[in-house]
Amino acid sequence: MPGPNMMHVLSVSVRHGVGRSIAVMAGCMLAIVLVVSASLGGMAGVLAASPRLFAVLRVIGAGYLVFLGVRAWMARNVAHDDADDDLPARPVAATRDLFRDGFLTGISNPKLLLFAAAFVPQFVNPAAARLPQYILLVVTFAGVEAFWYGVYATGGRLLSAWLRTRRVQKVFALVTGAVFMGFGAMLLAAHV
Repeated sequence: MPGPNMMHVLSVSVRHGVGRSIAVMAGCMLAIVLVVSASLGGMAGVLAASPRLFAVLRVIGAGYLVFLGVRAWMARNVAHDDADDDLPARPVAATRDLFRDGFLTGISNPKLLLFAAAFVPQFVNPAAARLPQYILLVVTFAGVEAFWYGVYATGGRLLSAWLRTRRVQKVFALVTGAVFMGFGAMLLAAHV
């Protein structure tokens, strides 16, 4: 099942195209690289030792995912047919806003840090130099993530041809909003 980053890339690709979704991918990728690097630097240990800090980050992350869900849900009111000339054209999102939203989506998930803390150490050889291993792990992780962003962005673009009617656009906005709100609720309900 796709996580919040993949769903965000998909939904932006549907609304704005693959080219515009690159800014979201870059924002998500920066967040992931920072989180994995912080995990390698020991930040996961700090969060594990401070349940209150983790709880605050979890609530902030859940709140942001719910905000994205509400925003997607509200987009159903601006969905339009290409053939319907009375409706205003869909506004073009600024690249910096797309990048910011991608970054905030990625960084607002504190479970990513705990996942990185549990996953990355399994691939580190303590007898060898760590920095080259860390670099290789971060680059590999980012490469795999970038590949899947591309798959979801391309899939979103293919879906957009199907999403031409007002009714289908509204359903997509409702489903996307519900998924983001569901991610937020699951993050809020999780007790790690």
